[in-house]
Amino acid sequence: MTSVDGLLDEYQGYVLAYRLRRAVGGRVAPPGAQLTLAQYAGRRLERQTLARSLITQGMDAAQMRRLDTLSDELMFGFWLNPAEVAAFLRAAIREGSHPALGDPGAFAALLTHTERTRLGEAGVRRVCTHFLACFTLAAPMLDPDGLTDTFRRIEATRPPLFLDELAARG
Repeated sequence: MTSVDGLLDEYQGYVLAYRLRRAVGGRVAPPGAQLTLAQYAGRRLERQTLARSLITQGMDAAQMRRLDTLSDELMFGFWLNPAEVAAFLRAAIREGSHPALGDPGAFAALLTHTERTRLGEAGVRRVCTHFLACFTLAAPMLDPDGLTDTFRRIEATRPPLFLDELAARG
């Protein structure tokens, strides 16, 4: 995967996390509108600059708050960070849960019609398997073999770029 594809994959993960959080609602619902690719890229660059600054020269409290705010807004690490996954699932359960947290058909409903068409039946299954596998990161944090198996399953099902927002790119 090229670095551009990696960044587009990151945006795709953001969009699906946004859609899922919006579907669950309540306290896990994202506070603002979904970012466009351009908005996401701008905030991602700002976050990257702040993170680099933290490492190279440190930062004051206001900069640290901005870094945290950007990380939250971008849902940075939402799918692949076991602690983030666990925190989200606990919060989602408190909000009454949602079928998309375990049912592939309900998760597939988070995709637009054109995304499902673009992916085809096998592609939709792969997307659902991939993202639902990410939820299992929360459980095996104490079992290194289980965590390794989970990451292996996630990597084996990495979906292609398919979002409507990305289909028009050159």
